[in-house]
Amino acid sequence: MINETALLESRTLRSNILERTDALDRVKALSLLPDGMHVTTAMVAKYFSVTVEAVRALVHDHRAEMEASGYRVLTGQELSDFKQLSGIRSHTRSLALFPRRSVLNIAMLLRDSEVARQVRVYLLDMEYLARTQPVENPAPTDPAALDTRIDQRITHILGRTVVPMFNVLIATSGEHRRELIELRADIENVERKLCWHHKRLATLEGDAPADDVRAKLNAMTWRAFEHHVAGLLRRDGCVDVVVRQARTDRGIDITGRTADGRTVAVQCKNRSGRWTVPSADMQKFAGAARAIDQADVALFVATSNFSHESEAVAKLSGVITVNREELEAWSAGVLLKALR
Repeated sequence: MINETALLESRTLRSNILERTDALDRVKALSLLPDGMHVTTAMVAKYFSVTVEAVRALVHDHRAEMEASGYRVLTGQELSDFKQLSGIRSHTRSLALFPRRSVLNIAMLLRDSEVARQVRVYLLDMEYLARTQPVENPAPTDPAALDTRIDQRITHILGRTVVPMFNVLIATSGEHRRELIELRADIENVERKLCWHHKRLATLEGDAPADDVRAKLNAMTWRAFEHHVAGLLRRDGCVDVVVRQARTDRGIDITGRTADGRTVAVQCKNRSGRWTVPSADMQKFAGAARAIDQADVALFVATSNFSHESEAVAKLSGVITVNREELEAWSAGVLLKALR
């Protein structure tokens, strides 16, 4: 798995994932100029919670790379035309513009920003999933294969573009927030149905999607499993998702927020065989999530089942359990109800 240091230091790695600009909105809403395509230096600084001088210094040190990703400075007639088309009122003689690709480029270079670090974590999670998922190339002459490819393409667009767009609108809207949440739920229902449709077609063609998901989970290390769960949270609309680097006694492996602002704390247990989650582990996590972090949504995700005692503790403390069967369905594309 590519680490964060390699991403910070390798221009080649950065250029290979510049198209994944949805990572920006997954972490934080990015406000755009009236043209809907660009942001200014001040807007970039505000997004990453750094100074304008820090952004300018970064552009100065990586000018060629930034220009390759779309950064440019408007002057003269070009600036006048842009102001007129976009409705900007400014008396400046030059204007630096960043398209979304350039903002993502900044995120992959900016070291002293928590927002930039969260964007990098999301990118690395998605890169890991892309590398570990098998690539299928169905024959274009097969009608069933064509239907499957269309379903997968639509699902990809819904999950990577439409749902993040609704997350941004929900986060920034006040008057129509409830209607937007309902519309997002409808979109997610379509996405979920397409996922099940793809699984049904694969089953009819002799594949075993459930076995494939199960095999991937079995092959994961504890750290890969945590990043896998973090990716599922982001897929379901969560933002500010952070996989904690240090192993602590508090039992919280992942934190984040749902699209409607609720805080999330997650404990991940990657165990195999007939092992079940004991009540002691549940009590420990419940205390950390509820009493210390005071999380709105506490999730205990395990690759096994839970003991009767741990289920009872979870119910009393309000912890939501995700057992092996529910985890496989979640990994296959089913939306986790607790995050809605």
